[in-house]
Amino acid sequence: MKSLDLHHRDNETLKLRLETLIRIRWLAIFGQFSAVMFVAYGLKFQFYITLCLAVIALSVWLNIFLSLRYRANFRVSQIAALSLLAFDILQLTALLYLTGGLRNPFSLLLIVPVVVSATTLSQRQTLLLGALAVISLSMLAVFHQPLPWYSDQELVIPLLFVAGTWIAIVAGMGFTAIYAYRLANENRLQSNALLATEVILQREQYLSSLDGLAAAAAHELGTPLSTIALVATEMSRELPEDSPLAEDALLLRSQAARCRDILQKLTSLSDQGEFHLGYLSFASLIDEVIEPHRNFGIEIEARFENRIKTPFKYPVFVRNPAIMYGLGNLVENAVDFAGSRVDIDAWWSEEQVTIVITDDGPGYPKELLGRIGEPYLSTRNRNKEKSGGGLGLGLFIAKTLLERSGATLEFTKGDHPDFPGARVIIAWPRKLLDGQIQAFIEREKKEQAVGILKKKPATF
Repeated sequence: MKSLDLHHRDNETLKLRLETLIRIRWLAIFGQFSAVMFVAYGLKFQFYITLCLAVIALSVWLNIFLSLRYRANFRVSQIAALSLLAFDILQLTALLYLTGGLRNPFSLLLIVPVVVSATTLSQRQTLLLGALAVISLSMLAVFHQPLPWYSDQELVIPLLFVAGTWIAIVAGMGFTAIYAYRLANENRLQSNALLATEVILQREQYLSSLDGLAAAAAHELGTPLSTIALVATEMSRELPEDSPLAEDALLLRSQAARCRDILQKLTSLSDQGEFHLGYLSFASLIDEVIEPHRNFGIEIEARFENRIKTPFKYPVFVRNPAIMYGLGNLVENAVDFAGSRVDIDAWWSEEQVTIVITDDGPGYPKELLGRIGEPYLSTRNRNKEKSGGGLGLGLFIAKTLLERSGATLEFTKGDHPDFPGARVIIAWPRKLLDGQIQAFIEREKKEQAVGILKKKPATF
């Protein structure tokens, strides 16, 4: 299976659809035209209406040109998007220059192109647009035409008020841009992490379905293998005993018989179905999860406890690749950061089934406890013998897969003074697990009944 290039995919998602920019600009054009018409003919203010309409017409022309030149789903490069957003800033700056500059309350709209850039473009390009917007605001504070107003009244706006407006717009621009960038970046990381999760789950499901593929191969290879065996038998009968080909014919027969035995084993394994391999006990689940991590110099101890006072009810799990991979990742993480020991406490009651994984490592930093499980979050520092801290993507995948199986996860620090490392508590509702295993058994019974009917010869 090909590995994911998440960085490349992330760059692809940063490309803006041209239609998005066009629609935003049409909305701005409609707003600008409506405001100009209302001020000119509704309020009867005198200003450079012809020049304002010409500036608006420039945006209309650009939108029509882009709509005719490119298809609707075309994605522009970051440089092209930067150029288009810079045009929007300059166009709005020209319009504000003709209508009062920074004294015009619509000067607040210079924030919009910077916020759009923060959600889709890189930090560097957003900073460039922000700098252009700040320069435009600074120029509008000094250079501008008079603000449209009643001809018989004089509107005097103090310079201190204009300076406050400049500070407010710049501060609002910075705050909204940073907030939009962080939010969009977290969404991109989340999307990439979920994509990696789906690939991991698909890989696990592929491995779990190999028995079905083996059965299909056995069925398809049965007929040609029988033909080969028949031809080899006929050859051995026709050839003299002293013929140099007689030994080859006998070898061919023996190998064909060996292949037939192997295919019969595969077929019998498939005939057993998932009924024997599709579920496992609680202890078997824990053993399969921790077995690959025992030979790394870390002691792993598993303890089981029955908390049901009524007759014994041992939990049984449907074999789920998501659960196996998720638990395995958490155990691997514990072994990776443990000093010398990892404890796995498993217990069950009438209400839930719980697994607690604790290691004697440095534990989770208190300031990160509430964020553990987020994608690309480094959770702990390794000791000096172990390299680098990781990005937390594996922990996010494990958490997502286990939560999809119905589990709840809690990340805490160990409460024992001699064992204060990290602790992960995974719990499933008992009714959920019992319902899954019951549904699995019913499904297997139906499939076996259908299989028996298909194999039974017809009677008349």
